[in-house]
Amino acid sequence: MSDSTLVVWDEVLTDYDHGPGHPLRPVRLDLTIALARSLGVLQRPGVTIAAPQAAADDVLELVHDPAYVGFVKVAPDEVMSRLALRYGFGNGDNPVFERMHETSALVTGASVQAAAAVWSGRAQHGVNLSGGLHHAMRDRASGFCVYDDPAVAIAWLLGAGAQRVAYVDVDVHHGDGVQAAFYDDPRVLTVSLHESGRTLFPGTGWPDEIGSGAGTGFAANVALPAGTDDGRWLRAYDAVVPELLRAFRPQVIVSQLGCDTHRLDPLAHLNCTVDGQRAAYARMHQLAHELCDGRWVVLGGGGYDPLAVVPRAWTHALAEVTGARVDGTVPEEWRDYATQRVDGTPPDSLTDGASGSASPVDAPARAWDGPDGGALDRAIQASRDAVFGHHDLVA
Repeated sequence: MSDSTLVVWDEVLTDYDHGPGHPLRPVRLDLTIALARSLGVLQRPGVTIAAPQAAADDVLELVHDPAYVGFVKVAPDEVMSRLALRYGFGNGDNPVFERMHETSALVTGASVQAAAAVWSGRAQHGVNLSGGLHHAMRDRASGFCVYDDPAVAIAWLLGAGAQRVAYVDVDVHHGDGVQAAFYDDPRVLTVSLHESGRTLFPGTGWPDEIGSGAGTGFAANVALPAGTDDGRWLRAYDAVVPELLRAFRPQVIVSQLGCDTHRLDPLAHLNCTVDGQRAAYARMHQLAHELCDGRWVVLGGGGYDPLAVVPRAWTHALAEVTGARVDGTVPEEWRDYATQRVDGTPPDSLTDGASGSASPVDAPARAWDGPDGGALDRAIQASRDAVFGHHDLVA
């Protein structure tokens, strides 16, 4: 599929520094865009690149407390440092850094731009790879995230008239901030597939977190056991996501494509490859066309191997969005550039040589009896049991 696509991008989105040794390195974005350009992905017909525009305070405050936004603006000033811990700053994950508000508002504005382009019909797909910062809460930073750009973009869509927005989060960490923002809102279905909180931050995302009040049944969580590989990850996706989205009938899909499910990611414990990740992107693309006329907002997220994983995974995402599947070897010009930017040996191949196929899924889930059953199938079944009945689906 080849569709009109708006990619919100400018090098200014890399203009931040969390300090030496922090995992959220802006070079991962730079190398992704460089690889996509070297392969011609961003030069395809129908692709438009637009510079980001910062989100205004009233847009940020669709999700965030005004006092919190006010603190972020002045946080680098020494006089306000005593308030940092109250708002989630001052630890290793969330340091206060220069131009924190300006950079974070720009990332959030880019996600809103992508959503606005899709909702208005100016583009079928909108992309902001600098976004996907899904841990920030209404009044505090969390997990490297200052403003919760996916939640703000979804809130903007609701304000623009959307009645059903599906949020699908495939980051290895639970999308807790987005879930919290819409926990009682039946207009937003949040689905998160992530490593179990028993072994990974933020320790949430259990099957019984299904929403509250009018939103009961509109949060779904699949807590995957450590070590889950491509086949099992895709098995879980196939067993939960398509049925829920088809029952919900979204008008637009917002996807968070954190690639820290990869086996090389230094912060997590899953065993996926870029081939499995590419297969997941293709599934989401297909659902966007099947269910909502292609309206698909694509955001980045986690991913902390800036050389071997993030550029390849998100170049595959850009290729899927633009209809330009890429395979073969990594261009030598990119390898040369990458070695100037990051220590290490760049990958030779655009894939990991895996099949990217799922373990078979049979319904009902209780009948599954494959070689990769056990903990995985129990996790899948728990998610189906918790949520499916709320959508008149058979668990």
